[in-house]
Formats: sequence, structure tokens, C-alpha cells
Amino acid sequence: MLKILKLDNKKSLKILKLFLDKRRSIQKDQTKIVSKIIKNVKKNGDKAVLNYEKKFSKIRTKSNKIQLSVKEINKISNRTDAIIKKSIDLAYKRIKKFHSKQKFLSFKLKDKYKNVLSYKYSPLEKVGVYVPGGTASYPSTVLMNCIPAIVAGVKNIYLTTPSLNSEINPAIVYAAKKCGVKKIYKTGGAQTIAALAYGTKKFEKVDKIIGPGNAFVACAKKEVFGDVGIDMVAGPSEVSIVADKYADPNFVAADLIAQAEHDVNAQSILITNDKNLIKLVNLSLKKQIKTLPKKNIASQSLKNFGLAILAKNKKNILEAINTIAPEHLELCTNMNDDIIKGVKNAGSIFIGKFSPEAIGDYIAGPNHVLPTSGSARFSSGLSVNDFLKRHSLIKITKTGIERLGSSVINLAVHENLDGHANSVKMRLKKKEN
Repeated sequence: MLKILKLDNKKSLKILKLFLDKRRSIQKDQTKIVSKIIKNVKKNGDKAVLNYEKKFSKIRTKSNKIQLSVKEINKISNRTDAIIKKSIDLAYKRIKKFHSKQKFLSFKLKDKYKNVLSYKYSPLEKVGVYVPGGTASYPSTVLMNCIPAIVAGVKNIYLTTPSLNSEINPAIVYAAKKCGVKKIYKTGGAQTIAALAYGTKKFEKVDKIIGPGNAFVACAKKEVFGDVGIDMVAGPSEVSIVADKYADPNFVAADLIAQAEHDVNAQSILITNDKNLIKLVNLSLKKQIKTLPKKNIASQSLKNFGLAILAKNKKNILEAINTIAPEHLELCTNMNDDIIKGVKNAGSIFIGKFSPEAIGDYIAGPNHVLPTSGSARFSSGLSVNDFLKRHSLIKITKTGIERLGSSVINLAVHENLDGHANSVKMRLKKKEN
């Protein structure tokens, strides 16, 4: 099922890059229609949100109720299956414990002139969390997006999920309630991103919008960025698995399928130095996928974007990893520690045969909101720091400006900024008088 690429020289590395670029360019540019939606929401507020919601979702309901009441939240939350509640509670505990270790401490520095230089952190005030699906259940998305905000100290978290014409999944509401979400909205799409970015009578205007969505949602987040913060512009999910002859081909195949079932545009890549393993994994893929409920999605994903890279040596393996810059990287070899030392580009790394990527999606602890489409080259997964603002505090003494002032004047004059220089000169002249 997986196409095979032999990676042993610069030419084959170029072929790999072209293969990756093909997938990264498939998402259609929705800028024109999204810009129109944003403009309309800014002008007409909730009315525009509702009109678009009904239009794009083909909803026939006459309901104009955008938000769940507290009574509805409690009622829906109570319907959550007891086993799911227990799993959400455990996941919440583990995710919060891990993220609590990420908190940054403010610091203060006093130099020899007794100038005081310090760094202070403060949380964002309002955050909007987008959860896809409506009746689909993504409580893990709620937890992974809300918990780092909670740890950072964000007091107002608002959540939205498309469910205007359907019953919202209780697990989403239970997770949202556990995270102390202030309001739950029932709409989705680019129109909801615009509503959160600019505010309406019903929608709170937030400081940052986070959470996954379709191409329209991703495009809308990109368009409103600057007026509001965003986490990232995420693409379809992906995994790269490095395995050798000691790896279990059934485990490898299962983890490739787990990623492929997300989306027809998801990408599953095997990197190995063992040709026989590729053969065994392909056989296992065919066998396992037969009974998969989402076999059509997974099959299409593997057919179009699945790949087996046959690497000549460890150097080629690392070249493949760092070129792909995968969202998820699994290491199933007898030289995992050596490989880790050379990994520069990856979102989250899963080590050993008992560390499937799926456990990271739900309950391990680290965040599952990760950079995709090669953006792990320059960015990282969602963390507490994404919800904190950093402030520099500068207090200069009389001695400090006397000793440092001349250098400031020299640099300002060099840059033809005489006003800058004069603002320092005036303080030095006052000292002379």
C-alpha cells in the first residue's frame, strides 16, 4: 500500500521534498470567500453568523439561539457516560500536571549602576476555543486547548462548536464545564472565527483564538491574525515512524492507520533501513484496514500520501526526519537515543514500542496541538507560554544614565535619530546645571 522511496543521495532527497510539497499545496485558497464572510460579520454581527451557519450547514431550523444556557450545560453534561467521565477526569489531571511544570517565573536583574531590569508575565484576559464537530465528540480538543490557558491564569475561556441544528455531544460539554469555560456557543466556520475576533452582541471579543478546524476555519484564523492572536494555521495531521528490523510490523501498521483515519489528506510515513519490514508492514496494513470503520478515509490517505522511505543509514534517516519535520514522530528502533540527538524538526516524539502516538492524543500529558505541514522547523506545540504576555520593566538610576547615556547618544546620532539623542542629552544637561 505504501509507495517506496529509496533515500541515498541529494536527488532522492529532492524527490521527497516534491512529494511533501504536493500534499502541502492541496488546500484550496479560500481567502476571497472568507474575507467576504469576515466583513459581513463585522458589519451585521450575530445576524450574519446565523445566516452563514444555516447556509453552509443547510440548516432548516428556525432557532436563532447561539449560546447554551447554564441549565442546558448542566443537563447535557450530566448525560455523559460514566466511563467517559472517568477517562476525561484522568486525562484532565495528567494534562494539567504536565502543563503546570511549564510556568515561567518572572525575574529581576540589578546591574553595577543599580539599574533595575526585570521581566514580568501576565495572562491573556479572554480566549476563544474552536472545537470541530457538533455531534462528533472531541473532548480531547477541549482539554488540550483549555488546560494550558487555565494554568497560565486566563480567567475567561469561551468555547464554540457547530451544533445549532443538532444535539451537542455531552462529553464536549462535560470537558468544557470541567475546564471552567464561561460560555459555549453553538456555531462554527469562518463566521464564528470572525465573531470571536471582533465581538458581537452575543459573542465575546477575545484576545486569542485557538483550536483546529477545516480549510475555511484555518483561512479565517489567518485573516484575523493581527486583530487577534491565534495558535497556528494547522493543516491535516501527520505521523512519521522510524522503525528497524526489531520493530513489530503490526504495531507500525496500526500506528500508520491511526493517523490515516483522521482525514483523506492525513499523511503516514514509514522510515526504515530494512526492506523486508516495508513488505511486512504493507501486508499488515491490508489486513488491518479491512475491518476499520473509516477504511475508505484511511485507504485514500495511505494511497495518496502514504510513503515508505528506505534509508541507507542513520544519516539518511535523520535527513528524512528533519526534511519532513513531522507533527508526530515515533521511534521504534534499537538506536532511539542516537536518533533523538540528531532530530531538529519534530512536533512531539514518541519513544519505544509502547508509546503509540494515540496515547499522546488523549492522556499522556504533553499537548497534542502541534505544528503541521513542515512548520515544526520553526514552531512548537501549544503550551502555557502561548497564553502569557511578557513585559520588560526598565528602571534607570541617575548614575545609570550618566554612565550609559553617551553610548545611547552615539548610537542614536549614527542612526540619524537626533530626537532620541536629545531625550538623553537633556537629562545629562540637567545634571550639569
